[in-house]
Amino acid sequence: MARRTRLWLPPLVYMAIIFALSAQSNPLPEVTARVWDKLLHLFEYSGLAFLLARALVGDGLSWRAALLAATLLASAYGATDEYHQSFVPGRDSSLRDWSADSLGAIVGVGTYAAARRRG
Repeated sequence: MARRTRLWLPPLVYMAIIFALSAQSNPLPEVTARVWDKLLHLFEYSGLAFLLARALVGDGLSWRAALLAATLLASAYGATDEYHQSFVPGRDSSLRDWSADSLGAIVGVGTYAAARRRG
């Protein structure tokens, strides 16, 4: 049980943080004023996919299945996040944002795979 908690708590907490930030009309204005929002989406979902891949591999999924599942799960969460934002005043839902989320998921699993190969 402790092992599964170590695997799954980080991505679940990360997802809760994404949800909490998405529920705000203007989260982190000092960051969003200086950094292109698509780049923020890419990094945000890269981190999520990395954590999901770590959890899935740790749970015993094959590499290929874990990386594919992590990509799909992070991308799907990005889609639900965009839908959620459509109800938040001052926020909008965007196919371009979801595309950046999905690209970030691909980058995240690629980063996870590269890190595991080195270590």
